[in-house]
Amino acid sequence: MKSRCAYGMILLLSCFMAATYAMASAQQHTPSQLQQAPQAKPTGAPVVLDEDTLFVIYDQLGPFTPQVRAQAIAERLARLAKDPFTRIYPVTAADRDSTSELVYGEMVVMTVTDRDAEPSGLSRQELAKAYAQKIQAALAKSREQFTLRTILIDAGLAILDTIILVVLLVLFHKTFPKLYAKLEAWRGSIIRPIRIQQVELLSADQIAAALTGIAKTIRVAAVLVLLYMYLTTVLGIFPWTRGVSAALFDAVLSTLQVIGQAFATYIPNVISIIVIIFVTRYIIKLIRLLFTGVERGAITFAEFQRDWAQPTYKIVRFLVIVFAAIAIFPYIPGSQSEGFRGISVFLGLLLSLGSAVSISNIIAGVVLTYMHPFRLGDRVKVADTIGDVVEKGLLVTRIRTIKNVDVTIPNSLVLSTHLINFSSSAKNLGLILHTSVTIGYDAPWKIVHELLINAARATTHILQKPEPFVLQTSLDDFYVTYEINAYTDQANLMATIYAELHQHIQDRFNEAGVEIMSPHYAQIRDGNQTTIPEHYLPKTYQAPSFRFGPLGNVFGTPKDSGSPQGEPRS
Repeated sequence: MKSRCAYGMILLLSCFMAATYAMASAQQHTPSQLQQAPQAKPTGAPVVLDEDTLFVIYDQLGPFTPQVRAQAIAERLARLAKDPFTRIYPVTAADRDSTSELVYGEMVVMTVTDRDAEPSGLSRQELAKAYAQKIQAALAKSREQFTLRTILIDAGLAILDTIILVVLLVLFHKTFPKLYAKLEAWRGSIIRPIRIQQVELLSADQIAAALTGIAKTIRVAAVLVLLYMYLTTVLGIFPWTRGVSAALFDAVLSTLQVIGQAFATYIPNVISIIVIIFVTRYIIKLIRLLFTGVERGAITFAEFQRDWAQPTYKIVRFLVIVFAAIAIFPYIPGSQSEGFRGISVFLGLLLSLGSAVSISNIIAGVVLTYMHPFRLGDRVKVADTIGDVVEKGLLVTRIRTIKNVDVTIPNSLVLSTHLINFSSSAKNLGLILHTSVTIGYDAPWKIVHELLINAARATTHILQKPEPFVLQTSLDDFYVTYEINAYTDQANLMATIYAELHQHIQDRFNEAGVEIMSPHYAQIRDGNQTTIPEHYLPKTYQAPSFRFGPLGNVFGTPKDSGSPQGEPRS
């Protein structure tokens, strides 16, 4: 009940303010009860006082045209009407030889000639008396606005309007916070989330926040409207500021009129824009449906890979949106103006200068999409970076290294540098992992091959078929380089596979008593123990001393059965 009374009071006070403004405007725009001058000819100039036309001047006196005479007469009358200290005299008509003068006290207000009287059909003397009566009435009416009684009444109306404004502002200050609290209390009860089946489009918090924002906007708009009404009303009450009030009112009214006319003019364009957006939206949905079917395999095209579906859909969608924007552009208000075109050219220039690198990356991204050099999850090497591909975009490619470091590489760099894909053939042909060891010449190569192959077969994720194989890649000064090659289908586990393979190689060679000569040993052993770990040696093992033999038998000296294989000789 209290809220209804408050809203009723707001409505009543608003109506009173509007009525007050109408009364003030009526005082300003009340038509003169005196008989108006005859219809002016094209060469005549009207004399206006307080926006009321008193009569029209036709004759030119010397260098003074009718327009100049009319303006001078209007200025004299305005000074007499607005000066509260000027004594009130009757306006009299004094007849001269060829003219008649209208005199106010000692001031000659204007001169009437025979030519001024011709359009009216009256004699010069009769017209001068009629003009004197009109001026007398107009001055009396204008002076009524500047009397003490009128000023006091106007001041009272202004004070009343101020009180009404303050009351309404206080009412707003008390009412709107209660409305905000109500909206907050309704959250979850009256205000419920909007759902489509199990999908929540808008939560209760979002709806309540939106309604609160709308209420705050309404409050700001209402306060601005009240202030505008207050200013125009108060300024329109006093005769000194009625011109300002009228200008303020006309400015807002003309602005709203221009906006309304522009909106009415562009309604067909707005409808066209809506139709284009509507059609474009459903075209994009149809395209998305098509490429989703391609991605799932339900729709197939010759030589079109399923991985190309999403990138191609994004490119086609972008092109459709660009064509829609081009179609919408002519319907945008002001699009044909020189200013709009200038701004468009300026923005296009900035875009072309500032996005050269981005455009090159986008083009490289499109090329990489259809080159198909890698997929998401592939283990690749780009320049010096090795890792798994976690994101393919139009601008950049992101690679995650084995240390979980994400490296962002511009697509232009990916396209311009060499790229190694470890995963592309791993599933079908198998990825060959290879590592090298150096073994002395005293170790039989067949035993070394066997040890390396056994180490590879014992490694997890190494395929048994095709079988591992060994290549002897070089015969160096102190050792032979052996390369073990083994197949795997887990390219993403290269690091762990290599680590395990190296462990097994160490174990197999240590168990067989074969020294790995990396780095090779150049020193002469003087009772030093072999480099094989102690727990691989027999319990009866003793570090050998130097042994010397005849020079001719240095290569034919039989091996000591008690010493491990690969013991150096002197």
